[in-house]
Amino acid sequence: MRRVLAALAVVAVVGGCTVQAADGDGKNRTPVRIELPDSASPTPRATTSTPSSATPARVLWSRGDTGRDIRELQARLRQVAWIFEGPTGTYDDATVEAVKGFQGKRGLPKTGETDSVTWQRLLRMTREPGKWELYLMGGQPADAPDARCMTGRVLCISKSSRTLRWMVDGRTLTTLPVRFGTEYTPTREGVFRVYWKSRDHYSTLYHSPMPYAMFFSGGQAVHYSTDFAARGYAGGSHGCVNVRDEAAISELFDEVRTGDKVVVHW
Repeated sequence: MRRVLAALAVVAVVGGCTVQAADGDGKNRTPVRIELPDSASPTPRATTSTPSSATPARVLWSRGDTGRDIRELQARLRQVAWIFEGPTGTYDDATVEAVKGFQGKRGLPKTGETDSVTWQRLLRMTREPGKWELYLMGGQPADAPDARCMTGRVLCISKSSRTLRWMVDGRTLTTLPVRFGTEYTPTREGVFRVYWKSRDHYSTLYHSPMPYAMFFSGGQAVHYSTDFAARGYAGGSHGCVNVRDEAAISELFDEVRTGDKVVVHW
C-alpha cells in the first residue's frame, strides 16, 4: 500500500493535480492537495519594454556663436527669404527668429538652434554662397597694404579685399569696407592726392547726395553712400569709393587733410 501511495505522489507532482488519500480499508478520505514547487513552474520569458525615443539631432550653432559658418547659415537663409539683413557672422536675435520660421514651416521643432537636421534641410534647398554673399554688408578681412601705402598719410584702398585702410607712417588706424564702380564706370587705380573735401556734397551729375566727399581723381571721391548702407555689395557706384559706415567716415573726414595720398590697388 505504501508503494501505491508513493506512486500516486509522484504522479501528483508531475501532473499537478489533486489526489485522494485512501485508508487501509480502501475508503477514500479527505483529498490531499499536492502543490508544485516554484522551481517546477515554467519560467515566463522576460519582457522588457524600453520606450522608443529618437536621439535628438546634434546642435551645430546657437545664439551667441560667431564666425564664417554663421555667415554661411545667414547667407543661405537669405536665399530662401527667411532673413534680410547681414550676413553679420553673429548668431543674433534675427538669426534665431529666422531659424525658428524655417523650422516651423517644415514641421521641425522650433528651437531657433541650428541642429544637423535643420542644416541638412537648408543645404538641400540652397546653393553654396559666394564670397561677397558671405560679406554682403562688409566685415571681410583686409589684405596686406600695398607697398606704396607704407609711408606718410595714406588712404590705402584695396579692390581685391574691398577695404580702405587709413594709414599713417605704415600703421593702420582705421579699416572700413568699401564699394567701387561698376564694369561700365570703374574706379580708377593708381596713386592720387586728396585735392578737395566737401562735407555735404551733392552730385549734380547723378542727382544724389555724396556726404563726406574726399575727391582724389576728377569726379571720383571717397564718400558715404546710403545705397551701400542699405544694399551692400548688391549694388555699385559710378566710380567713387563708397563707405557704408556713416559714423566712421565722419571721423575719417575730420582726420584726412587735403594733399594726403590715395592709393587704389588690387
